[in-house]
Amino acid sequence: MAYIENTVRTDLKSLKTEGRNQNTLHIDQMSTIDMVTLMNNENRVVEDAIATQLPEIAKAIDIIAERLDAGGHLIYIGAGTSGRLGVVDASECPPTFGVDYRLVRGIMAGGKDAMFRAVEGAEDNEIRGAEELLADGVTAGDVVVGLSASGGAPYVLGALKKAREIGAIPMGITCNPDSLMHALCDVTMAPYVGPEVITGSSRLKAGTAQKLILNMLSTGAMIKTGKVVGNLMINVRPTNVKLRDRCIRILMELGSCDRETAEKLIDKYGDIRASLDALSRENLS
Repeated sequence: MAYIENTVRTDLKSLKTEGRNQNTLHIDQMSTIDMVTLMNNENRVVEDAIATQLPEIAKAIDIIAERLDAGGHLIYIGAGTSGRLGVVDASECPPTFGVDYRLVRGIMAGGKDAMFRAVEGAEDNEIRGAEELLADGVTAGDVVVGLSASGGAPYVLGALKKAREIGAIPMGITCNPDSLMHALCDVTMAPYVGPEVITGSSRLKAGTAQKLILNMLSTGAMIKTGKVVGNLMINVRPTNVKLRDRCIRILMELGSCDRETAEKLIDKYGDIRASLDALSRENLS
């Protein structure tokens, strides 16, 4: 691989995410059922690995929620599978929690096209990571979460350095407990999931671990900032048939009203909170 100027990367041989899994040395000779059984067994280690990081995940959620309440934003930045996972998690926040699409957002090495087709070498430029973070409008008061399975992608490291420089809070998610990312972040979540079933294919266990942590970060922050009541999406909007029905059912639950009343209010206000306020006014009158 030809590395781009201004690249900083640890020795690839030392990366725990590049280790060879002794349990899968002969996976190419297994029956299909034995192959998937082995893969499933390997996946079981992810949950235990994440359990070791729960204090750091909780710390990250509290910081993110505090920053969001103060007007800040949550920005994920990554490359390859890690970057795609960040974009996916960010894109789910508006329909799930009714927030502005800029509140939680993802930046990916290689740009939007890299979501669908790998852009080789995009992760190797540290300066580009810093430049694209600034170009996205990240400022002091925001939280920047770098995503890199190895914790050594120069694009991500450059972004984290720039985040600290401008006053944003840098955090990291990696599956390498000894990564370069650790020294750059206020909070680093580093579940060690062991070598992949296919050597170096970090879209597997490492990708699963990162996805689970991202679920916790965004969901936890939204709960802490009042976007959930009980376990209900109080801010969800009726933007399609399924979500309209969900809004109606949530209003029936929280407002103790029948479906016909809930339908009328949701169709009138397009908002669960406003509909609850209208119900309250009707009950008081």
